[in-house]
Amino acid sequence: MPRRTFLADMGMGFTGLALGAMLQNEARANDVAWAPPDGLPHFAPKAKNVIWLFMNGGVSHLESFDPKPMLTKYAGKTIAETPFASTQDPKKLAIERLVVPDANGNQRNKLFPLQVGYKKHGQSGIEISDWFPHTARHVDKLAIVRSMWTTDSNHGAQTQFHSGRHQNDGDFPTLGAWVHYGLGSLNDNLPQFISIGTREYWNKKDGHYLGPAHDAVPLRIDPKNPLDFGSPESPFQKEAQETGFELIEKLNRLRGVEYPNDPALAARVASYELAYRMQRSVPEVVDFSNETAETKALYGLDLPHSRDFGMQLLAARRLVERGVRFIQIQHGGGGAGAWDAHSSLKANHSQLALAVDQPVGGLLEDLNRRGLLDETIVIFASEFGRTPGTQGADGRDHHIFGFSVWMAGGGIKGGIAHGATDEIGFHASENRHYVTDIHATILHQLGLDSRKLEIPGRKRLEIDHGTPIQAIIA
Repeated sequence: MPRRTFLADMGMGFTGLALGAMLQNEARANDVAWAPPDGLPHFAPKAKNVIWLFMNGGVSHLESFDPKPMLTKYAGKTIAETPFASTQDPKKLAIERLVVPDANGNQRNKLFPLQVGYKKHGQSGIEISDWFPHTARHVDKLAIVRSMWTTDSNHGAQTQFHSGRHQNDGDFPTLGAWVHYGLGSLNDNLPQFISIGTREYWNKKDGHYLGPAHDAVPLRIDPKNPLDFGSPESPFQKEAQETGFELIEKLNRLRGVEYPNDPALAARVASYELAYRMQRSVPEVVDFSNETAETKALYGLDLPHSRDFGMQLLAARRLVERGVRFIQIQHGGGGAGAWDAHSSLKANHSQLALAVDQPVGGLLEDLNRRGLLDETIVIFASEFGRTPGTQGADGRDHHIFGFSVWMAGGGIKGGIAHGATDEIGFHASENRHYVTDIHATILHQLGLDSRKLEIPGRKRLEIDHGTPIQAIIA
């Protein structure tokens, strides 16, 4: 019999459990010069919460937050026929098929005009497309980073944006998992990391080598059934449920003494305990009956095109109010993603923007007036942008060399457009940022140093850590 099991079995009950926990810590200290995070920030944080809004499929930066009038001026021309030929990288142009001839010797991708107008907004005068009028009203709260780049040219880039690593490298923890791993709970009755919306198989998990305890908890906006297995299959008296829970807890802890280093067991025990508390806490969060008609209309709940996403963002505000640390919301999930406009870009993006724009504007306004935006980072992102050249008759292809992300709140500067792409939106040409610079910025605002979160045997690459974007930090 192993030493720690024998000693723990000598005094079951509370004493045995305490002894088992001490022996587990002793074993860890003896095995490696490492201890897990204590749940405290490494330095004074400027933010407590994150609402991560991710548009699956690849939002065109050109028709959203980085409009390029030169595309309309030179529409139908090849790169070689424009004044910008000498400023472009031939290898990248070839990858994007802008200089590769078809079977008839014609270049396939010619510059495609903007599919929507744009205006300057706010005191900052930042240009935003006319498809995002509600978001544009809050432009002076936004820091738009127009110089993002990534390396996965297919939709595995969704995973890359969340984890910082190419899908071919393997499975790595997402930003939400690192935040969950590094910081303690703000509310012990609710999960600290929640996922809302459809996630495709390549982007389904978060914890990976950190363990399943750091996966996001999936949430549905349905007060009768917000969680999988969140309610008993048949009615239970409160006393009977509590008795059953106490028995399961004792059995799990006895098993935990015998297998103190089993992460799956630890995650299962934690999930049982949290699930019991969540059965009573979560349905109230997604019950909007106490919200005013004005608040519901602010999020677009009274409009069929924005109702679903509006409900998700209203739930996100309510979760933040109750101390949930990281809320990850996927829009247009499933398959490649709804924003994947290889054809009919105008019809595709105009309808999808209509679905998300008012809820996003409502969220920013609601957080601000409740005093929550100062401590909550809101991020709007997509896995990549879309090409300045046309694909088919009226679409744009995937584009990894330059695209846009914006953040607001939580100590992020407002009314700033940081970085730039060139005149046609092809290359990130000023203050270029790989996706982990976004991660590093968020971690910095939460008071976390990613290098202090590394675990033995999992040395991370320098690019995995990224660098905080100081230019957008207040």
